[in-house]
Amino acid sequence: MTHPFPIGIGTYALFWEFEGRNPEPLSIAGMIDRAAQLGCDVFQICDDPRVEQLDAAELRELRERAEILGVELELGTRTIGREHLYRFLDIAEALGARTLRSMIQSQEIAEGAESAVEELRAVLPRLEALEITLALETYEQVPTTTLLQVIEAVGSPLVGICLDPANCVSALEHPKQVVESCARRTVNLHVKDFAFARQEGWVGFTFSGAPLGDGLLDLEHELAAVYGEVAPATGRRAAPPHREGPIGEHRTPSAIVEHWLPWQGDLQSTLTAERAWTDRTLAALRAWRDARVG
Repeated sequence: MTHPFPIGIGTYALFWEFEGRNPEPLSIAGMIDRAAQLGCDVFQICDDPRVEQLDAAELRELRERAEILGVELELGTRTIGREHLYRFLDIAEALGARTLRSMIQSQEIAEGAESAVEELRAVLPRLEALEITLALETYEQVPTTTLLQVIEAVGSPLVGICLDPANCVSALEHPKQVVESCARRTVNLHVKDFAFARQEGWVGFTFSGAPLGDGLLDLEHELAAVYGEVAPATGRRAAPPHREGPIGEHRTPSAIVEHWLPWQGDLQSTLTAERAWTDRTLAALRAWRDARVG
């Protein structure tokens, strides 16, 4: 058995709903509404520049909208410079978000991991005061071993991993190894399938998204590792079922649906595919959770 975990979608599950080719882009409020319509527990506003343009009243309106709809909000940005994180922690506080996802940029560790550790330690008092967890995403610019070293050096339960093994493939890291090394420090999970396809003329490969189950993501392995299910292949529990949150509270990582969906030739076909991929992934996550919650 495992413990229930929040399931939801993020901005990257709605990419083509607001990308430049869409003449009627979905607003952030519309995205929260969509998450509620899909029965999601959580919506992650991730890398959406529009959120920085909102004033205090507009942020409060989004928070109240989400609360009325029963959708928890999370926030996502990039880089770990302390001033940038302070700004986004202010936004997270206004939204009532208790998870902030970010990414260490390659230039931020160019001279070693120590500078990244220093920046993250500088924001710890603010994280502690707000009881917000910072989730640093796995991706190709920073080796997973380095990311884990930084997190271990910071030494706080409020700084952990946003696990997305697909991102690491282009750095020649095996997705299963990334999952296994990061599971115990995971505080946020991005779920998307991915696949290689031959280019025309056999002149290379394209690496992009796939409908869940059609690509290379081993969803069973990923969820078992993060949420503490006993893995049949080993008979060992890969990770504890939940993690200590602020002031001793148990906090379970949310599972956020994302996609790498290529353009499908026209907007309507692309939106139809994107929505179908989302429905499929949400259904798989709920089925896995419901079969194991005791």
